[in-house]
Amino acid sequence: MKLSKLVGDRFKERPADCIIDSHALMLRGGYIKYVANGIYSSYLPLRRITHKIEQIIREEMDAIDGQEVQFPVALPASLWEESGRYESVGKELLRFADRNGSPMVLGMTHEEAAVQLVREYGQTYSRYPFMIYQIQTKFRDEARPRAGLIRVREFTMKDAYSFHTSQEDLEEYYMRCHAAYERIFARVGVPEVISVASDSGMMGGNLSHEFMLLTPVGEDSIALCDACGYRANMEAAECITEPVSACSEDGSRNSHAPLTEVHTPDCHTIEEVCAFLHSTPEMSCKAVVYQKNTDDSYIVLFLRGDLEVNETKLTNYLGCEVHPAVITEDSGLTAGFIGPYGLTKCLAAGSTVLFDRSLEHAADIVCGANRPDYHYTELSIDRDLAAEYDISFHDFAKITEGGICPHCGKKTIRISRGIEVGNIFQLGTKYTEAMHMEYTDSDGSVHTPVMGCYGIGVGRLAASVCEAHHDEYGPIWPLSIAPWQVHLCAVRVDDASVRACADSLYQQLNGAHVEVLYDDRSVRAGIMFSDADLLGIPYRIIVSPRNLSEHCVELVSRDKSLQEKVPQEAVVDRIRQLLREER
Repeated sequence: MKLSKLVGDRFKERPADCIIDSHALMLRGGYIKYVANGIYSSYLPLRRITHKIEQIIREEMDAIDGQEVQFPVALPASLWEESGRYESVGKELLRFADRNGSPMVLGMTHEEAAVQLVREYGQTYSRYPFMIYQIQTKFRDEARPRAGLIRVREFTMKDAYSFHTSQEDLEEYYMRCHAAYERIFARVGVPEVISVASDSGMMGGNLSHEFMLLTPVGEDSIALCDACGYRANMEAAECITEPVSACSEDGSRNSHAPLTEVHTPDCHTIEEVCAFLHSTPEMSCKAVVYQKNTDDSYIVLFLRGDLEVNETKLTNYLGCEVHPAVITEDSGLTAGFIGPYGLTKCLAAGSTVLFDRSLEHAADIVCGANRPDYHYTELSIDRDLAAEYDISFHDFAKITEGGICPHCGKKTIRISRGIEVGNIFQLGTKYTEAMHMEYTDSDGSVHTPVMGCYGIGVGRLAASVCEAHHDEYGPIWPLSIAPWQVHLCAVRVDDASVRACADSLYQQLNGAHVEVLYDDRSVRAGIMFSDADLLGIPYRIIVSPRNLSEHCVELVSRDKSLQEKVPQEAVVDRIRQLLREER
């Protein structure tokens, strides 16, 4: 490929709206062009990168007995109605009607289509297990697209679906796929990707893992324990706390202090109340109020004052989505002064009151008094609320930095950021049962097969590799997915000897099946090298009058680890040697 013919421009200035480096570099380097919010067109360099990623994925999926298929992008709504997701999934699912008025959806994931494809095929036990996969465009009407290709609305994804006759067989295959994912990420150049336990979300199932590239610009929070190796997405990480209560000077618990109402003028927040009462957030009970999306009924969730609500845990417990409450006069709630004691006397009918387990056996704590400018002190959960509630404590809180590890019990949790580059799920029978997929066993009995699901976002993975491997000048693409292997730069192409040498090398490299991008433009060396940095190709051959006067060319690597003068007649063999060594 000659750079003079390459469609797309490269430019120096960083776009103002780019919050992460990979987004800025892909725009500056002529990889992508903005079309609409969360929608991009791809130029040739990115297409060559994603084709190589897709080929690596295909090889690893084929190696674990995968069979490539392709599902439709547009699907009849009836398939999603069969699974129950047509109504349960929110606005991320793009719904429309065709010219006949039939309801349709744009596929954002293809569990339903996978079951529909093999429902008749899989009617006998002898055909199990099997796995099908596709690499295809999907559309998810993401509410907040961001960071270029990291979070988009239209994207290319590899999604695979396995079918099994037993949970044990699914678990065995799940681990095979887990190992295949580790190989994929190593081969594309990010072996540092880790797997973490995650929440299954709308996908369903009992067990899932996300594969995370740890980076400060990641959109997900990951709980890590260096003591035992525990790793989990914050949405799924269990929050464990120690019981707290006020103690007297000799260390004994002051459990007999009566519940006391205290005037707390203009103290609406935990911080204001604690400052006024000389208390701490750990010794407080705070209320967080939501409303169900289904009927707008109120949910009042009480937890320790220093903790935050994990909304994923809350919605999983409720089985429905929620939104922050709009507190009205009819709600019976006094914003800023909500507490559990006496709440049921004023709370609107149909409301739900929940307690986080951080409050279990808590005593001598501060809470709202359910009237303006008043709080209670010395609240004992066991003593003061037993008559009002049949309390069941659940884990609704986010795990915290320095918190207790759910695995080893040490206070060693640290929170890191990460980009999700892949995920795997044990779906169980959620879809096969809902869509009436059954098989006949060897004894004539009828059963429902169990499923696994395995996804990798191709564009997001390319952007993540760029995020992990770049400098201030541009990407540093790993050889396995680089758009080309060699960047041939003809400095002073108007010089006849430079042109003749560069043209000859271009032909020799092509003849040796080396992927080469030839910069044959008549531009200044600074522009040429700046563009080469933005294209991030692993090896660069520089042909210039100065080098030719020494009867050689210059060979440098994009990561600056290699810089040498090589005789013109030896450079192709040297390149082939370097490519063999890297492979």
